[in-house]
Amino acid sequence: MSTDLWPEGVDRIILDEVGSTMAEAARLAPELKHPTWIMARRQTAARGRQGRAWQNPEGNLAVTLLMRPLGGPADAALRSFMAANALFETLALHVDRTKLAVKWPNDVLLSGGKVAGILLESMGSAQGVDWLAVGIGVNLAAVPDGVQDAAFPPTALAEHGEAVSPEEFLEELAANFATEEAIFAELGFARIREDWLKRAARLGEVITARTSREEITGTFESIDEAGNLILRTPKGAQVIAAADVYFS
Repeated sequence: MSTDLWPEGVDRIILDEVGSTMAEAARLAPELKHPTWIMARRQTAARGRQGRAWQNPEGNLAVTLLMRPLGGPADAALRSFMAANALFETLALHVDRTKLAVKWPNDVLLSGGKVAGILLESMGSAQGVDWLAVGIGVNLAAVPDGVQDAAFPPTALAEHGEAVSPEEFLEELAANFATEEAIFAELGFARIREDWLKRAARLGEVITARTSREEITGTFESIDEAGNLILRTPKGAQVIAAADVYFS
């Protein structure tokens, strides 16, 4: 993609090495003037959800979008679905899109393996968000070492499609995320949700959601307007705000 298509009014920082792009985003947040993509060629202390380690082999994408979104924390959290949609469309430029799917709450699958993950962190209050960091990791070139007993074993784009550099992928991703922001501003989350559900893995099938308190198995019926998972169980519809999802 040509750099002419880089979104207007959006900055980018590309670093050779950093502890993590999420930590760098938090450090830079007080001085933020424009939405900024922060990419690192190497991370020494990357992390995923719930503090889990996230490895970033050379040639893979490690990036965080730092922004000041309008609205409160609930609206900010919806960027996870916008990022998943943008990732799906960017990956689809390089691999057969029928091999791709989004997995609630924040992963993208390629031929059933995890190719990308999303992590959101923010600072603010119930009234507003001071800043939001959307962390994204994509296995472009290689699968991380040492991943064992994963419900969704990692896979890499290079194993299924064409090779693409992190810099090129970032340009495409930034453009696609800007499109998601425009859709959100014009049409609201309903359209984001509709697009996400079209790409959702195992929609209409039986899945298991493991929360901090219990394990719930049911038919993946939908996500609601807040992005919560809706499972249809013998007890009726169960609305789940946070969980790890497993397929039967």
